[in-house]
Amino acid sequence: MKKIKPDSFHEPAGHYSPAVVSNGFVFVSGQVAADPETGEAVGGTIEEQTELCIRNLEKILKAAGSGLGNVVKMTIFISDENHWGAVNETYKSIFGDHKPARAIIPVGSFREPFLIELEAIAALDQGS
Repeated sequence: MKKIKPDSFHEPAGHYSPAVVSNGFVFVSGQVAADPETGEAVGGTIEEQTELCIRNLEKILKAAGSGLGNVVKMTIFISDENHWGAVNETYKSIFGDHKPARAIIPVGSFREPFLIELEAIAALDQGS
């Protein structure tokens, strides 16, 4: 198992790695709407938070030798089921025709100001 943390990312506050690589896959820990360099909460609308979470995921995947096009499974936790449509539209605008397996799970409130958290599993690029 290889631990992954992009150089520009802050050290996690908890006992975990931003991602690990094992058996040809990248397993990415939950991402919230936080500045990856400082770890400070960014907040914003559900659309802004969704995009930031996916962009942070993208940076982690790149550091691991993968990318958004290699995501095979995404799990998205949202604070309110009413966010479902906005999250889906933002997700669709970034992922385009790529449609990994996915779950969106309403879980109730998160620590403020977070509205969403996502985690992913991606295949490594061939040759990585």
